[in-house]
Amino acid sequence: MTTVLIVDDQALQRLGFSMLLEQYPDLSTVGEATHGGEAVRLAAELRPDVVLMDVRMPGMDGIEATRRIVQSGGRSRVLVLTTFDLDEYAYAALRAGASGFLLKDALPEELVAGIRAVAAGDAVISPGLTRKLIDAFADRMPGRTPEQDRRLDALTEREREVLTVMAAGWSNTEIAERLSLAESTVKSHVSRVLAKIGARDRVQAVIFAYDAGLVRPA
Repeated sequence: MTTVLIVDDQALQRLGFSMLLEQYPDLSTVGEATHGGEAVRLAAELRPDVVLMDVRMPGMDGIEATRRIVQSGGRSRVLVLTTFDLDEYAYAALRAGASGFLLKDALPEELVAGIRAVAAGDAVISPGLTRKLIDAFADRMPGRTPEQDRRLDALTEREREVLTVMAAGWSNTEIAERLSLAESTVKSHVSRVLAKIGARDRVQAVIFAYDAGLVRPA
């Protein structure tokens, strides 16, 4: 059973999401929040697998709520809903630690698939779109920090190469083909990279690679 906390300031929207999830036996709504502050509190109390997070809300917005939920170190992963796929809010959500985002007009089956993917530890955003999104706002990236340098030093030469091409927007299949590796080997490399740099998912690894200076905006 995948548990979900729904966060949206509009009651009709929350109801719609809740009614949708009720149709799936493997999904369960464990709570609803009307603003970011309430989302942070309920995430700590209920420990849902996934927080379905709206961005624009009165008081604490979804970006700050996402940041606090992720920084708490809890089990919950955040899936953010945005209006446009290449907007400032989507970028800010990823920087805050969201495991991905979907458009608000996504089809019901896309939303359900996104929730399941995030719960399983996957990132709900394509590698190519990740690259485009971060390129669009890369001037806001901070510089490299000593902590990041130490994490880079922990990577083998092959792992650093895999991280670099991940940040370039390559999928696992493309990495396997271009580096002449089995796709299962690529998946193992990706898993080790995530563990060594402390990234929760592929999206956070891409952001780390930009911050650390491994890749530059296109």
